[in-house]
Amino acid sequence: MTHTVVRYVRLSWFLGGVGLHRLAAYRMDFALGAGAFLVRVGIQTAVVGLVFGQVPAVGGWSYHEVLFLLGFSLLPRGLDHLFTDQLWELGRKLVQRGEFYRYLIRPVNPLFSLLSERFFHPDGLGELVVGAVLVGYAGSELDLSLTAAQWALAPLLVLCGALIHTAVKLFFASLCFWTVTSLPAMYAANQVSEFSSYPLDIYHPSLRGLLTWVLPFAFTAYVPSVYLLTGKSALLGWLPVVTAGALSLALAVWRRGVNRYEMTGS
Repeated sequence: MTHTVVRYVRLSWFLGGVGLHRLAAYRMDFALGAGAFLVRVGIQTAVVGLVFGQVPAVGGWSYHEVLFLLGFSLLPRGLDHLFTDQLWELGRKLVQRGEFYRYLIRPVNPLFSLLSERFFHPDGLGELVVGAVLVGYAGSELDLSLTAAQWALAPLLVLCGALIHTAVKLFFASLCFWTVTSLPAMYAANQVSEFSSYPLDIYHPSLRGLLTWVLPFAFTAYVPSVYLLTGKSALLGWLPVVTAGALSLALAVWRRGVNRYEMTGS
């Protein structure tokens, strides 16, 4: 077991370096992608600033608290983006074009083989850096002082949030084994995840229920942020349960899809 883990860690490091080298060969494409990400985050931050220029609080949240939530939402999203961006290619074309078979003939786990083609995606690094800056700035403006327990739990909160993002993405990507392409469903789920960057208190109860128990993006940013900002942990106990449940469901759908996959003839 230990030998297998070490092997996959070494493979991840090596293949991540290969991926970065490949991206470096297309510097303009990388620059455009990074620029688009910064513009998106800049617009989100500007919108928050414009809203709070008119009102002192939204749903009981102050400007810097919302900025903290926005920044924290980028951390699990960035960690997920860093390692699982290749799932978009699965949903978009790999089954449709009959290209998925190559992951089944390699001497490693098919899911690892798929994901490893785009490890250490630079956009993920950008999200992590910008998220950390926003969290640090907002925290300092709020004079936020975390307890020892909060400091210890913070990395786990980010990791669980990233795993939830991965689980939702894997679930919808795996539907392509039945629908040939699942990109529209993946895109819709990704758009829904954007709501988690803002306080759930401002949404209709039906949307809050969707974001908490159906597509559980509330546990990627809102629940951890409430805990770190206020110490309240009403929903925090559900985080490991939701994370494990989401991952189990996604992996079950993935395995079922892989088992039914049939290569195209020629």
